[in-house]
Amino acid sequence: MDDIRLLFKQLAPAVDFCSLRLLDERSERTSVRQNVLQPLSTSLDHGAMITVIHRGGYGYAATSDLSAAGLKAAMAKAQDWAAASAGRSVVDYSRIALPRPQGRYASPRSGAVQPSRREIIDILMAESAACPIDARIVDWSASLWTISSEQLYLTADGAELEQRFRYVMPDLSVSANAGSQTQTRSFAGGGLCRQGDLALLRDSGFIGCAPGVAREALALLEAPNCPSGRMDLLLMPAQMMLQIHESIGHPLELDRILGDERNFAGTSFVTLDMFGHYPYGSSLLNVSFDPTRPEQFASYGWDDDGSPAEKVFVIRDGILQRPLGGAISQARAGIAGAASARASGWNRPPLDRMSNLNVEPGESTLEAMIASVERGVLMDANMSWSIDDSRNKFQFGCEYGRLIENGELTQVVRNPNYRGISATFWRSLRAVGNADSVAVMGTPFCGKAEPSQIIRVGHASPACLFSDVEVFGAEA
Repeated sequence: MDDIRLLFKQLAPAVDFCSLRLLDERSERTSVRQNVLQPLSTSLDHGAMITVIHRGGYGYAATSDLSAAGLKAAMAKAQDWAAASAGRSVVDYSRIALPRPQGRYASPRSGAVQPSRREIIDILMAESAACPIDARIVDWSASLWTISSEQLYLTADGAELEQRFRYVMPDLSVSANAGSQTQTRSFAGGGLCRQGDLALLRDSGFIGCAPGVAREALALLEAPNCPSGRMDLLLMPAQMMLQIHESIGHPLELDRILGDERNFAGTSFVTLDMFGHYPYGSSLLNVSFDPTRPEQFASYGWDDDGSPAEKVFVIRDGILQRPLGGAISQARAGIAGAASARASGWNRPPLDRMSNLNVEPGESTLEAMIASVERGVLMDANMSWSIDDSRNKFQFGCEYGRLIENGELTQVVRNPNYRGISATFWRSLRAVGNADSVAVMGTPFCGKAEPSQIIRVGHASPACLFSDVEVFGAEA
């Protein structure tokens, strides 16, 4: 990094703005399937993005050649693109005041002794061995994916950031089969994704989880199909994660609202004139954009354009407040957003993305929400999703369901699904779980843009209860 600092200072062109974003990322996956250790998967990713703004134009170029010649060539290419776009863009980029930050950020560490690779393999082998509790268990796997990422951000006029991230993603999945019926259950719905260290394996309950996951897969195999009709719906955090992501997160991305994503990922039913007054949900709905929560998956100190992380409400008391947009999109739209310009790698430019998008806890206990339901279904962990290109009409399916009848949880049901329209659905929110029902989750696989960018996103949520939702089973 010291060499890069020196080279950038020497080579940076005389333009209105020039930045360098260096990324060094190391990934390792360890997996055991059906008690067999799979080949260890490792990857290294290293390179830099140069951004140039000059005379109103905007250009960027990436390189994995971090020599003086490589950086100089990338700078020249970025300058060429800035010159080509000057006077031809929808915005004069030189008028946008990008930040000039200084600082450091690092993922939290527990202080606990970290398990060795051999110990990690032993943990995964033990979980795998505990899965086949019945002859109907036909497939199972346990895995751990870790990523260490270092990022350096420099501007020609003195900004300098160092950010170091450590991502931990354990997973376990069990499939059961009888005849033509196959059911799969996973630990935390595959959504246990955090920043931190390997203390997560112990603290999350991952160690020792296999028998319980296997029992739930078998229970689904024997369960009746989910009933159909309009009824109350209690979503657990592993499914709330998907609901937040698809029907709040993506519709509020400011570049999508401005039309930038229409040729690939679609548009949004949200328009700029909705902010400040539009009833996105019931008065119980409070949604925060919070990249400052240390353990959450997509936390950071600054976004990839150098804007400082801060917690802001995008929906407060049900009313739409702010979009998810970085400094450039906010300047284009003339509206305050959230510091959310993020890139998936060194060879991609920052876009308006979710980071940690969370439903704030309410006051209801899980037991009280269940007791308030006369007829409904509890659903947990996403299995399938479909939503239109304006992020409005949706249909989601879950791994696991349980009926709620006269205030009590009763039988397990399989293939539970529900559908709705985004704002109408959130307006049907009638109870929000308290802090005891909150789970901190995430996904490494949020896709957007062309060329594709797959990015990490965090979602924390309590269990939430919705009224009069269209529920149906797979056979409906």
